[in-house]
Amino acid sequence: MQNNMENFMKIIYILDFFLVYSFVGWVLESVYKTICTKKFVNSGFLYGVFCPIYGIGALIMYLFLSICNNPITVFLTGFVVLSVWEYIVSWGIEKIFHETYWDYSNYKFNINGRVCLLNSIFWGALGVIFTYMVHPFVQASIIKINDIILIVITAVLLIGMLIDAIISIIKLNSISKKLETIKEIRKEIKGKLEELKATKNAKESIQLMINDLKEKEIKLKEKLVKQTDRIRKAFPTMKSETFKQIAKYRRK
Repeated sequence: MQNNMENFMKIIYILDFFLVYSFVGWVLESVYKTICTKKFVNSGFLYGVFCPIYGIGALIMYLFLSICNNPITVFLTGFVVLSVWEYIVSWGIEKIFHETYWDYSNYKFNINGRVCLLNSIFWGALGVIFTYMVHPFVQASIIKINDIILIVITAVLLIGMLIDAIISIIKLNSISKKLETIKEIRKEIKGKLEELKATKNAKESIQLMINDLKEKEIKLKEKLVKQTDRIRKAFPTMKSETFKQIAKYRRK
């Protein structure tokens, strides 16, 4: 029974590492982009204060770097392993969502714009800082928390992140549906305009229908602009024809 509880708590600790580093990653990236743009940027794919890519990356570092016995091997392992992870995430996002969320094509020594030497050096250095400074402190702090309290906090945060992820994915997928609706509204407006030219009767009612359709189109465009603004700020190097099209809807 005691062994089962110990194994369970080990899983809880790993989940907590994921949550902590997802949050820390969000903070660091948001602060960096906020400083660069001089406007607050909620970085990352999710709406909340977590960037899971950093959390998973930290777990990868935790698993791989724990077998390294000196700073040089830690740096090289972080350099290679996290660069591979970044490449996989970039490729996966492109295949699933058909969007390029970051692009390093303008950087020297890049691979398909997904990873670059500068970032890989950063990952290596981060691996060293993580292994010898950050993680020992985080691990010691988490272990001090009462087991029951820790389990409850972990469950609440994970459920919150899961709900956030579901909402974020649903909203992202709704973008294409809204664009299709706008196309349908435009076709309907065109049909009503032709009908207006061809008829001598009920012109006022047809014009009211046209005005109503135009109002719906404007509201949909405004929603799309607001919906995509956060993602565009979070990923300034994003390449997306869909987002470019939506950017044209912005009122000047």
